[in-house]
Amino acid sequence: MNASILFVLGLAITLSISVAVVRWLHLPLRKQLSELCGNSERAEFWTAFSSAILSLVPLIFAMQAEPYMESHVPNVFAIVGQIKWGIAGLVFSMLVLAWILGRFIRRHPVLPGGVTAAPPQGWQK
Repeated sequence: MNASILFVLGLAITLSISVAVVRWLHLPLRKQLSELCGNSERAEFWTAFSSAILSLVPLIFAMQAEPYMESHVPNVFAIVGQIKWGIAGLVFSMLVLAWILGRFIRRHPVLPGGVTAAPPQGWQK
């Protein structure tokens, strides 16, 4: 198979994996961002932004790994090498997003009705 076709196929598979993860995380992420942002407009923007990052960073990683064409290497292994880097980019972007969100999540409990409980004695931010 042609190296260009393998490269595009690797990118397409990487993109489909990224889109599947974005779709799976979309509702929980939007709920979390709605709480953190305070209103739906801000949450919608940051949800869209996060979705774009989770889709594009894996593609950038996958573009850096060109499938190598050697006569004795099956095509599937050439594609898997590229997808491996795309998934690494997805994990990297998810970890960065989780770290950023974790910095803004309240450290003390929220009671039913959205009332914030008082922090424990000696608690500092």
